[in-house]
Amino acid sequence: MSADSKQPRPPGDEGGSAAGGAGALLLANARLTDGRTVDVRLVRERIEAVGTAGSLSTAGARVDLSGFLLLPAPAEPHAHADTALSADVPGPVEYEPGEVRRRATEAALLQLGHGATALRAHVRIGAVRGLGPLEAVLRARRSLRGLTDLTAVAVPPRLLTGAAGADGLAMLRDAVKMGAGVVGGCPDRDPDPAGYVEAVLEVAAEHGVPVDLHTDGDHPARLARLAAMAGGLRPGVAIGPCAGLGRLPEEVAGRAADRLAAAGVTVVCLPQGGCAGAERRGVAPVRLLRSAGVRLAAGGGALRDAANPVGRGDPLEAAFLLASLEGLAPAEAYAAVSARAREAMGLPEVRVEAGFPAELVAVRGERLAGVLSLAYSRIVVHRGRVVARTSAVREYCDTEAGLDLPRQARPGPGGPAAR
Repeated sequence: MSADSKQPRPPGDEGGSAAGGAGALLLANARLTDGRTVDVRLVRERIEAVGTAGSLSTAGARVDLSGFLLLPAPAEPHAHADTALSADVPGPVEYEPGEVRRRATEAALLQLGHGATALRAHVRIGAVRGLGPLEAVLRARRSLRGLTDLTAVAVPPRLLTGAAGADGLAMLRDAVKMGAGVVGGCPDRDPDPAGYVEAVLEVAAEHGVPVDLHTDGDHPARLARLAAMAGGLRPGVAIGPCAGLGRLPEEVAGRAADRLAAAGVTVVCLPQGGCAGAERRGVAPVRLLRSAGVRLAAGGGALRDAANPVGRGDPLEAAFLLASLEGLAPAEAYAAVSARAREAMGLPEVRVEAGFPAELVAVRGERLAGVLSLAYSRIVVHRGRVVARTSAVREYCDTEAGLDLPRQARPGPGGPAAR
């Protein structure tokens, strides 16, 4: 039986059912994390219906997801679009706008292929760069519309306080007017970290945008000040990667975590490594933060730049690391890169239920733990349509093991093995 009869119709869908109309997409025979096998019909960027396998139909496209686990799509809450994919370039990173736009576009598509249908990208402005890198990333955002949602975070210069910081503060305001959707920065690098945070929060309040700050989190007094200033700010405050919290005595770190939780500050950890805004590697103490009630999300950080030349930008790998190294249950680990990441980015909740946004990823596998272990083949859905596919084929040479394994075809006379 279809589940849509008990769900409210989504806003903007006052007309009749479009099940047979153009633009509909049926995801057939998809397995859910609760063990059910279902059909999912997508219409107008939303899930219109979820029913038992074989119960739904559409005159639109149909994708058979037999053998795939269907999940809410992950999101990337902490990327660095301006430096991505620059590790192999000799010399300093090239900030020419055309090159930044090319790298940002390629990086966003790479992360989309991994399943992330929304991306928050930190972009440094100021110094000799000016606003050029931000303009380049915003142009990449426009060219990617319909494939993925990219939001730029304006990261101002090291100084924002005193007379020396006046130009940087003015540039931060200009960045928001230009189109940056979030204001960021690195308060640890300013001689007056509290003043830096206060300046950033002031700009955010003026323009009604979120805040996303880089901090190592190894100074509990600074975290306490930040929490006191950020408490109650809307649309919200995120900080990361906060690996330094893990180097503090547990009692001290626990008190800092309590203050962050009370203030509603989100911590975005980076299980895959550091980023350009972090001085030292490591991962925030995720279990301590969760036990304190801190909103915890996970991101990818550096994507093959100088800070992490082997960064993958893969949300499922971040979830794998949270489960394998930090001891989170697979469902908790995946929530950190999906539901919690979307919450940190101010995005609507996604569930595989009627009425929710059609932001989905199908990964070959039957259970979440197996998917996080071997997440090879993926089908990504953004705004109700398939936008990326990754297919992996594994074959084995002929063997007497007696297992039903995919075989390489035997070569014909005088020819190589067929694939």
